[in-house]
Amino acid sequence: MGLKYNKRKIFNDPVYGFITVPYPIVFDIIEHPFFQRLRRIKQLGLTHLVYPGALHTRFHHTLGAMHLTGLAVEELRAKGYEITEAEAVGVTLAILMHDIGHGPFSHALEHSIVSGINHEDLSALFMENLNKEFNGQLDVAIAIFNDRYSKRFLHQLVSSQLDMDRLDYLKRDSFFTGVSEGIVGSDRIIKMLHVVNDDLAVESKGIYSIEKFIVARRIMYWQVYLHKTVLSAEYLLINILKRAKELVENGQELFATPALATFLKRKVVKADFENEPELLAKFAELDDFDVLTSVKVWKHHSDKVLSKLSTFMVDRSLLKIKMYDKAVSEEKLKQLRLKLAELWNISEADSAYFVFTDSIANSAYDLKHDRINILFKNGEVKDLTEAADTLSLSVLSKPVEKHFLCFPAQLINQL
Repeated sequence: MGLKYNKRKIFNDPVYGFITVPYPIVFDIIEHPFFQRLRRIKQLGLTHLVYPGALHTRFHHTLGAMHLTGLAVEELRAKGYEITEAEAVGVTLAILMHDIGHGPFSHALEHSIVSGINHEDLSALFMENLNKEFNGQLDVAIAIFNDRYSKRFLHQLVSSQLDMDRLDYLKRDSFFTGVSEGIVGSDRIIKMLHVVNDDLAVESKGIYSIEKFIVARRIMYWQVYLHKTVLSAEYLLINILKRAKELVENGQELFATPALATFLKRKVVKADFENEPELLAKFAELDDFDVLTSVKVWKHHSDKVLSKLSTFMVDRSLLKIKMYDKAVSEEKLKQLRLKLAELWNISEADSAYFVFTDSIANSAYDLKHDRINILFKNGEVKDLTEAADTLSLSVLSKPVEKHFLCFPAQLINQL
């Protein structure tokens, strides 16, 4: 009893106040080096270059999502839905570890130094690894996380269009960026939760809170997650890591921390993580400090491209970015690259690191994904888009695609 009490710690969270560690195994996972690494990985990557307060970590977020999941479990139990103690522990662990596979600047990393594997895959691998260490105590959590558990609504608390992950990150990211449009009524939404035919549903009187949630998500994507300056910074980092990897593969000497060097020296795919347990341990040593320390040193590298890219990042002299409704033509791209090659005395191939285009899409509610169910007093269940009456959520569910062009300031007169 003393041991259990000793592990019932509390965290003072700036968003929710005091958060309690509910089970001894949760405390053990939080204490593990794999999880502690999340303290050294910012939740929003390079977003602090636009919103200076966005310095919160993935550690903050996972604890917040765990807290909301605990509230949801209590609410559903109070309404008579059976959730056993083992299931409560399982869903708590599943949400706690849903982001454990994130690397530093995760999306940049997934586009540069690892290939064909995302953070969800890595989270699953970390959970399997930890399950061996903790003698099968994560069996239920892993089944829930992978949507292989008999009660599907438990997985929906972890991953769905109305999961505790989204409820926390919208509220938390809004708090730390100062973008008030992202504030959502998580307490009210959780109080309105029900289970119908093994799916989560929300009472009809909570529909306006759900509409606000969808609108908040749409706004946060355009204003924060896909903010054009954030995009410029993220793609700059992608190109820095790509160039560094290219140089290493060509046999050039390049400073890197040991953890980062492992992934620069070889092409790592999903099968490598599955077949080489030590590789996962190496990934667990990788955090924001490895990348930023290396980029600082690369400012002074003899390779002109890597040096310039790294200097832009460290000094926040980011590439300019222009948004378009249509894709930028290859002809325009070639023209700009040739001009930059001439201005900087570099090759056209090297100029592609500084002049490039891509597209982004934003869909606040995906009709092809599992839906958000609205439960009416007569027992009828409708999809959110059918039940909403104050605004056309069917319009918000349509993905909006935008194209962008990144280029150095010296080319601004060429557009």
